[in-house]
Amino acid sequence: MYAIVEINGQQFKAEEGKKLFVNHMPAAEGGQTVEFEKVLLVDNEGNITVGAPVVEGAKVVCEVISPLVKGEKVLIFHKKRRKGHRKLNGYRHQFTELTIKQVIA
Repeated sequence: MYAIVEINGQQFKAEEGKKLFVNHMPAAEGGQTVEFEKVLLVDNEGNITVGAPVVEGAKVVCEVISPLVKGEKVLIFHKKRRKGHRKLNGYRHQFTELTIKQVIA
């Protein structure tokens, strides 16, 4: 059984026991249980239910493993040829790590 759920504006495939890295949730704390009710699709052993826009009564229960995880460093390099202009910037995207405990449909 799996579900397609919308978390912080992005869609994820949620199966029990899987880990998800979602955009950083500032209000989340380690060990906290979080429920997401924007379930767009549920597949229950071949029986597919598609919401319009969401499936009524369906939700995904997750546990916050780590409230702040930094991703790989992304480098942004700007250059203007023949002008001597070079600029290097970088950042590390912030994620929240979740474990899916239950898919209720």
